[in-house]
Amino acid sequence: MNTPDSKSECSPDERNADLFNEIAQNIASQGYSIHANAIDTELLHLLSEHLGEMPSSQFKRAGIGREDDHTVKDTIRGDEICWISGESKAEVTWLSWAESLQQYLNRRLFLGLFSFESHFAHYAPGDFYKKHQDAFDGEANRILSVVVYLNKQWRAEDGGELIVYSKETDDSLAKVIPGYGTLVIFLSEEFPHEVLPAIQDRYSIAGWFRVNTSNTARVDPPK
Repeated sequence: MNTPDSKSECSPDERNADLFNEIAQNIASQGYSIHANAIDTELLHLLSEHLGEMPSSQFKRAGIGREDDHTVKDTIRGDEICWISGESKAEVTWLSWAESLQQYLNRRLFLGLFSFESHFAHYAPGDFYKKHQDAFDGEANRILSVVVYLNKQWRAEDGGELIVYSKETDDSLAKVIPGYGTLVIFLSEEFPHEVLPAIQDRYSIAGWFRVNTSNTARVDPPK
């Protein structure tokens, strides 16, 4: 029988075995996986505390594209972001959780996931992100998209839902309320999605597992 002490000594894979298994099954069968109250309460507490202590100046307006192609377009998205670099206990713990998931999915699904990048996202009241894809056909960099919500006591009437669409039919497949600890994972090339406006501040982490497409002329993922 597990005691509280023995449970805390388990590896991340052991603590998340059922969740990781269900994620792998869902990705294999339908390409996306949605779980309410999925993230460990200790990790959620660390992330929420860290978020509350972050100066607003660390958040920058989000844009579209990378490097030279990066532009800010208010008509497409209105959020602001802060990239996670592992400089705090909360960020290190989050990145460790993501690494455990990466290793598990590589073992189960042979995805060849090479790296992970993520950021905090803040949507002020009224902000949105129009329908988009995180990766496009033939651009084999982002493979899996990950979203975790950090909004305590969020109500359905607060809005801010994530809508996941079928790329083939454009039908809505899922409407996700951004409640505390809800986790969403989907194949980046396969599922257009959008964020609806909310009536209060909305916080999340968005991340992407990537493959290594570096060559002699280009380093990917870019630094």
